Amino acid sequence: MQHSEDRRATLADDVTPERLDRALARAFPDVSRARLQELIRTGQVTRNGAVVLDLSVKVGPGTELGVTIPTAVAPTPKGERQDLVVVYEDDDLIVIDKPAGLVVHPAPGHESGTLVNGLISHCGDSLSGIGGVRRPGIVHRLDKDTSGLLVVAKNDRAHKGLTEQFADHGRTGPLERVYRALVWGVPEPRVGTIDAYLARSTRNREKIAVVRAETGREAITHYHVEEALDAAGLVALVRCELETGRTHQIRVHMSHRGHPLLGDAVYGNAFKTKASRLGDEARAALLALGRQALHASVLGFAHPRTGETLHFESPLPAEMDRLLTALRKKGATT
Repeated sequence: MQHSEDRRATLADDVTPERLDRALARAFPDVSRARLQELIRTGQVTRNGAVVLDLSVKVGPGTELGVTIPTAVAPTPKGERQDLVVVYEDDDLIVIDKPAGLVVHPAPGHESGTLVNGLISHCGDSLSGIGGVRRPGIVHRLDKDTSGLLVVAKNDRAHKGLTEQFADHGRTGPLERVYRALVWGVPEPRVGTIDAYLARSTRNREKIAVVRAETGREAITHYHVEEALDAAGLVALVRCELETGRTHQIRVHMSHRGHPLLGDAVYGNAFKTKASRLGDEARAALLALGRQALHASVLGFAHPRTGETLHFESPLPAEMDRLLTALRKKGATT
């Protein structure tokens, strides 16, 4: 069983204010600064009880710092042969169509059987090292139970170029990330933008929550209702385009608007009873899906070496397409 260690420290009254990561390094000298920075980014650090994600925020006398340190896992993933769906590959990068259920990189509780293990087997030593030994080549992630397109860097130059595009959120380049989702209800207006700041929940560290701007990270999702799937407005097929790419962004944003994703046990559990209103075939298809109905369907970016705009599309996986077909049949008979 995996465990975590919770540690606390209160800064002395005579300390000089300094960056959070530096203060943590002084307070917990047995933990590397790089490790502490990663813990900040993943919501494992608190300041006076509130989660803080900004490494450079200043902390001073009397500040209470807390850090949750997950149990360490083996430092170097091993290659494991997998049947990867390779959409595109060259000397600089590889684009994968990830199936649902596949974790992207090793972490406590998922030390093997991840996409990284498969990539090491497929690519050998060519993956970029910028992401660290636990995440070689990883530029962005998809949730374990989200399917679809993902790009991985095969050298450090490509990693740097791709990371810069994702950090820029496509505002000055061709980066494009589009998802298709099945949601409860029909969002109104049918075309719109959700602009709501996100941060790790202080009540449940496994969840992300909408928070005030000063305590979270900017998160923007553009959506378009492609299809209302029944006359009663029970379910809709929605196209979501990310302007930013935060953890669980689409799932949290749609739930915040009152339209959680079908099958989302984390952010849509309150809507679980609505499945009884689906037809028998659609209800069975949702049960068979067994996850949130979310698929990364479009990925576009500039090639980090040539500058060429690359564009990839992925159809809905079979289990999500079966659910969509069943919902359409149900809608046609109501």
